Amino acid sequence: MIFERVPAGGPALLLAPVRGLTSELAPLLTALEEYAPEVVGLGLSHEEMQGLLDYFVLSDAEPIVPLSPMEASEVRGLARFGEVRAPNPSFVEVLRWGRARSLPLEALDPDDERSASMFAEHIGYVELVRRTVREHRIARSPPTPSSPDEFALRWDQEVAHGRGSRGFAQARDRHLARAAARLELGRSRTAIVVDRERFEAVRDLLRDGVPRSIGDD
Repeated sequence: MIFERVPAGGPALLLAPVRGLTSELAPLLTALEEYAPEVVGLGLSHEEMQGLLDYFVLSDAEPIVPLSPMEASEVRGLARFGEVRAPNPSFVEVLRWGRARSLPLEALDPDDERSASMFAEHIGYVELVRRTVREHRIARSPPTPSSPDEFALRWDQEVAHGRGSRGFAQARDRHLARAAARLELGRSRTAIVVDRERFEAVRDLLRDGVPRSIGDD
């Protein structure tokens, strides 16, 4: 896991654990404890966050989580570095940690309807076909780098290196950064948790200011 303090609407701690890897939990929660934020924002949609709360944080029994072939391949590739859980245990444990301390928890990504619109705006038929081919290829042969950090970055680069995919990721990150900046206004300590592969883009947006473009919100 990596983290960095960044200025935005106010001081913020940006944390980026590798998705799925349970060994990321201890340093993530330790960093949150030491920072003692007033509010925690997460790189999830409202619907995703509510689902994690309902089925994994507040429920007495966790449901079985079916994985797509691509998700299963990501788990197999990442399992070289330790135990892997789905859904992402980092978000589940941050939600549990925040609720135990009565902290406000905010979803920062666009809701599912807006995210679907963003996807359609940036990814046309040709890019969708190419993206699907890339997903099948990486599912058959996941990357084998030497660290979980490199694995997360390579996985994302393999799937989302097309122009449309990059545009979609950038629009989603701009939305998150603007929501995070609004969240930080008037607060002295804010924590933001995103997947590892989003760290650099979100950090730069928070540090340098969030550019606007048509259709972002």
